[in-house]
Amino acid sequence: MTKRGIMNSDVTVLGAQISLLWIVIGAALVVFMQAGFALVETGLCRARHAAHVASTNFAVFGLGFVGFFLIGFPLAFGGFSYSAFGLDAPVGEALIGSGNWVFAWGGGWALSGGNITPALLGFFLYMAAFMDTTATIPTGSMAERWKWGSFVIWGLFCGGIYYPIIAAWTWGGGWLAKTWATMSLGAGYVDFAGSGVVHMVGGVAALTGAMVLGPRIGKYDKKGNAITIAGHDIPMAMLGTFILLFGWFGFNAASTFSATDVQFATVAANTAIAGAFGAVTSMFWITRRTGKPDPAMMINGMLAGLVA
Repeated sequence: MTKRGIMNSDVTVLGAQISLLWIVIGAALVVFMQAGFALVETGLCRARHAAHVASTNFAVFGLGFVGFFLIGFPLAFGGFSYSAFGLDAPVGEALIGSGNWVFAWGGGWALSGGNITPALLGFFLYMAAFMDTTATIPTGSMAERWKWGSFVIWGLFCGGIYYPIIAAWTWGGGWLAKTWATMSLGAGYVDFAGSGVVHMVGGVAALTGAMVLGPRIGKYDKKGNAITIAGHDIPMAMLGTFILLFGWFGFNAASTFSATDVQFATVAANTAIAGAFGAVTSMFWITRRTGKPDPAMMINGMLAGLVA
């Protein structure tokens, strides 16, 4: 090999290593978002429920991670094939383990198998952080109302089955991703940073849970009129919102999966712009409607902008 060829090879390897570092940093930022969720939800709930709400946000990380580690990741991205769930030929049969699992425990489960590389572990960590975000979303919509046992079941179910199946349909190369070929629908389902796979999937679970549990005690008066339930610690919720904004740079910008692709700077700038416009728009809207700004509405406005 010529000197130029060796140099090009070294540059390629270095670029791959830097990109892997970028993915791991992004995963760490997304994991740190769990602290933001905990502060936002705890600050906006009533004081007597603060410990329970904070505990659900703390525990959901471990519950979801365990489920995703044991069975969720191979379901989503491994050669798992079972047509009844739409899991036909995901991202690659040789990605993890034997690629011939179906319901036989043949490999890949709990990150076993011969194809487990540092690069794959970095990808696993990033996807696990995304999954935990999905699992965390319902902890806010069902705050103050669901029992601990039900929450534990949800955390394991989301990490092991619920999120992985949706991820397999989309990012795992499943039937939604293949609609470009099967239904001639352009590029098929494309989701750059989880607006559907993470936020919509988590939102559907959150909405369903809230509908089943009903409103918080004291939310409506005897005539059915809604009563505003003020959070017990607004500064805590605002701090949590800024932590979420900080983590969102890893959520979106690191989804380029390449530190050598300078477009990650564009993604980061768009993330900040979206959050700022969401907060300002909600501030003006609620001020015009009520005559004064509402910090809780500004918090929700920023989060809505970031999700959008």
